[in-house]
Amino acid sequence: MKLIDEDDKEISDINMTPFVDIILVVLIIFLATATFIVEGKIPLNLPKSKTAESGKLQEKRITIIIKNDGSLFLDEKRISKDILKRKVRELNKNITVVLRADRDVSFQKVVDVIDVCRSAGIEKYTIETMRLE
Repeated sequence: MKLIDEDDKEISDINMTPFVDIILVVLIIFLATATFIVEGKIPLNLPKSKTAESGKLQEKRITIIIKNDGSLFLDEKRISKDILKRKVRELNKNITVVLRADRDVSFQKVVDVIDVCRSAGIEKYTIETMRLE
């Protein structure tokens, strides 16, 4: 009778350790890139607020960004004030405008953008801020 050595046995199980390692690396890469996507492409220094909302609006909305130098962006695309007036007139009146303004922007620039929206009949606004920690 021949003794069977443990090393001579046929391997019938799959080693899951490398698979788990790969999945964890993919998960880390996904989480790292997801935070960059959520933050947006246009860097702003938003004002801070204790009551800032962390959730996203569920209704239809557009985002208007006002940078410190006065440049305007409509949904991440740079536009002039005249183009903003034209685009806002084409929108549904029940849309919500999300205003993202650098904290160093003069309040007059924010009011000017609100005036453009109100002249087009849009009455729903929200101002995006960062939550104080």
